[in-house]
Amino acid sequence: MEETERYDRGWKKLRETNETAARQLLDALGDVAPDLGRYIVEFAYGDVLSRPGLDPGSRELVSIGILAAMGNAASQLETHIHSALNVGCTREEIVETLIQTAVYAGFPAALNGTAIAGRVFLERDGNGTSR
Repeated sequence: MEETERYDRGWKKLRETNETAARQLLDALGDVAPDLGRYIVEFAYGDVLSRPGLDPGSRELVSIGILAAMGNAASQLETHIHSALNVGCTREEIVETLIQTAVYAGFPAALNGTAIAGRVFLERDGNGTSR
């Protein structure tokens, strides 16, 4: 498979979930590590997140649970909460995902993730895009 095909498929997937955040990330990496940006588009989104088997909402909820459990990826967690809402997940589904995180990663991870979700919800309410 050609690199451009992987990149195009990945960029399409990024546009479907959170084009604004994707452009900001690639712009930020452009001067420092453009290859890292390309790897994110090609591998993460072009190869993995474009696979069949899970719908976009399920993939975002999985990402939210993992990022919250990691406890050191607040920026990425915020982005994926926005992405989850963009692809049709409800606030209840996001909160339930974070509650389940408490069972496997502990209450601090769930509390921190919930605080980030609360900020995202407030931000979207202020922009008139609540869901």
